[in-house]
Amino acid sequence: MIRLAELRSISLFDGLSDVQLAELLAAGTEVPFEPGDELFQEGGHADFWWVVVDGALDLYRRVGREEALVGKMDVPGRWSGGFRAWDDQAVYLATGRAVIPGRLLRVPAESLRERFNAWFPFGVHLVAGLYGTARRIESTVRQRQSLITLGTLAAGLAHEINNPAAAATRAVSSLEETAGTLLECLGQLARGQISATQFTELDNLRREIEKPPATVDRLELADKEEELGSWMAGHQVDRPWELAASLTAAGADRAWCERAQEALGESSLEPGLRWVSSALSMTALLGEMKESTRRVSELVAAVRSYSQMDRASRQTVDVTEGLDSTIVMLGHKIGDSITVVKDYAVDLPHIDAFPGELNQVWTNLIDNAVDAMEGAGTLRISARANGHGVIVEIGDTGPPMPPDVVARAFEAFYTTKDVGQGTGLGLDIARRIVVERHGGSITIDTGPAETVMRVRLPAGR
Repeated sequence: MIRLAELRSISLFDGLSDVQLAELLAAGTEVPFEPGDELFQEGGHADFWWVVVDGALDLYRRVGREEALVGKMDVPGRWSGGFRAWDDQAVYLATGRAVIPGRLLRVPAESLRERFNAWFPFGVHLVAGLYGTARRIESTVRQRQSLITLGTLAAGLAHEINNPAAAATRAVSSLEETAGTLLECLGQLARGQISATQFTELDNLRREIEKPPATVDRLELADKEEELGSWMAGHQVDRPWELAASLTAAGADRAWCERAQEALGESSLEPGLRWVSSALSMTALLGEMKESTRRVSELVAAVRSYSQMDRASRQTVDVTEGLDSTIVMLGHKIGDSITVVKDYAVDLPHIDAFPGELNQVWTNLIDNAVDAMEGAGTLRISARANGHGVIVEIGDTGPPMPPDVVARAFEAFYTTKDVGQGTGLGLDIARRIVVERHGGSITIDTGPAETVMRVRLPAGR
């Protein structure tokens, strides 16, 4: 049986008289527990107030198809439930499961309400109003923030996917036209009755062509194109400048065309050149389609990695995978004016973590860094071993963070951004994920050259 002296030693009950403690004990029940015992369940009616006298419980919430550890009741005086003392619709916010043998004081919510009404009725009204208001505000804000974040990421992803998808669409459209030209030229060559030997020689000439390097001088290329166009016009080639432009861009020159003339003869020269041009164009278009579809596949893979679809909530992970997928998801915001420098150690250990939650941390830190640089600068992302754990640094070359902002950066609800900006995930929540969920630490190191957010993560908990 729980004794009055045991409650008196718990700071939760400071300020209560012996008479009040005795009333509380009389209204409550001692509940002993052993590891594995489930004392209350998430979503159940919060009909009881549970106070730890000794021992410890873990608190779990259902996230998708899995349970996630969200807190602990491991110190005398930690409590949960009893919310129906102030709200008739209240439910348990988590499931309490014992991990260390001990005892709980269980007080019915109705009795708790009676005690409160008798001892400090004004406090009851305040708590009831605060509870209801906080619940409504939290629900609305979380929903709004989730929608803003989802909309921002979805818009960015749509932008990233649109470019390769549009390129693939254009390539398919051009491919249809090019294939028609290719078949038409083959028909003209057949009507010209070129021999198999001549066609083989033409195909060999096609294989010899090598695309000029990207660094080639533009004026030099224009001179070659003009020379080739004049040569074709002198050999009665229809639309010589159009054909000269495509062949020159592919790597052909006048000497190559003269060899083609020797192989085909004057009558089959034009369809032969157009067949080569079409074949080279088809190869280039197929390459463009391959690259475009590869990019779309990479984006889909990055989304899967970022969202942790079809994966356990806690697993052994490589933090660089989450960092890379986050960079892809924020690619539209990073843009071309910000240089991304990645420095990942080759001996980086894998850690036991909640990758989906860590991705939210990386999103917040990278988003803040990009905002600080105002569209131009260097974003440095490094990961190195720290004993059996990992240190991740996200640095930006934006203006130094003011001391007053550094001092309050991890406070709940503190932000320097305007309404509607940011990810909706403050540094306070990022700190909770790193510290409370992973047993790590997060610090700020700001200077004139770079501001660094440093996250230390242990190998496991």
